[in-house]
Amino acid sequence: MRTERKKTGYTAFQVRIMRRFCISAIISTVIVVGLYLFLWKHRMGDWIISLMELWMDMDHEEAFLLYNNYFRGYREIFFAVAIILVFLLLLWYLFRWMARYFREINSGIDSLLSDHAERIQLSPEMEPFENKLNSVQNILTQRAQAARTAEQRKNELVMYLAHDIRTPLTSIIGYLNLLEEIPDLPAVQKANYIHISLEKAYRLEKMIDEFFEITRYNTQQITITPKPVDLYYLLVQVIDEHIPLLNEHGNYVAFQAEEPLQVCGDAEKLARVFNNHLKNAASYSESGAEVIVRAEDKGEKVVVSVCSYGKTIPGEKLDTVFEKFYRLDESRAAGTGGTGLGLAIAKEIVTLHGGTITANSENGWTRFTVTLPIAKKA
Repeated sequence: MRTERKKTGYTAFQVRIMRRFCISAIISTVIVVGLYLFLWKHRMGDWIISLMELWMDMDHEEAFLLYNNYFRGYREIFFAVAIILVFLLLLWYLFRWMARYFREINSGIDSLLSDHAERIQLSPEMEPFENKLNSVQNILTQRAQAARTAEQRKNELVMYLAHDIRTPLTSIIGYLNLLEEIPDLPAVQKANYIHISLEKAYRLEKMIDEFFEITRYNTQQITITPKPVDLYYLLVQVIDEHIPLLNEHGNYVAFQAEEPLQVCGDAEKLARVFNNHLKNAASYSESGAEVIVRAEDKGEKVVVSVCSYGKTIPGEKLDTVFEKFYRLDESRAAGTGGTGLGLAIAKEIVTLHGGTITANSENGWTRFTVTLPIAKKA
């Protein structure tokens, strides 16, 4: 249906051009025939003879004979040349008329390159081109807005990280100064200071890693190397790796899946997707809450969901959680939240695998669902 409307729009433009061309051809023919019938046929011969008598110093009979041999004898050629000349004149006018459309298109392109967000307007017959230019303008505007939003979020995040780095760094420096200034501190107190300094150093290391994460995301394009992957075994590995972190937050995992679960993808990249989900579950779910990881074979696809209980994510935020540098924890409370790149990278990885990733949150339960194409058997 859309293709038919598009053809209809362009057809109107083509018909307008063809109509102008045909009218020009008809007008040129009518003008020449009119000149021949009403001017050349009756008076032009006398005018030519008179001019030859005047300019070439001929008598009437010599001029008439020359006219009769060279002008009347080749009147078809003169007639054809006259038609061509008149047609070329009208064709030149037609091209000038058509150039108006190119100027309109050029003006529309200039509008795309400018910062003005006004709607581009062309002639009625140029409606398909107008719609296309306005569509491109809308896309460019949306991309520019998304880039500005991402840049603003990145700058805010870097500012938060820079601010937060000072806190553990100040603590480390403070405790090390105490250890240096008071060498005879009690062993218990000294051990406590060293332990606190080490914890702050780990926290500092994590923040520096976040800086590198931002840099890597901006300078590298994610690529995948698809191979047959045992998704069941991959999920078991990912869950095992996160059990200490989940236990630290008082959470436990319920894994619900049946073998086999085979997909075609990049195991390392897919592990990164589910790592992110389990880290988020550990960071944002309530202490003691169950984290449910479920994987199902749906025939043509495998559906994996990670469900955790905590704060409900508002509906308006569900639409933006997959945008880069977006963080649910805007306050950057200690121990929660990262660069805001995890879900953005996860979405890109899943998309490269030909799958989809969605989020749903209601009544405290938040579910992230990843759908991946099943591996085709050889």
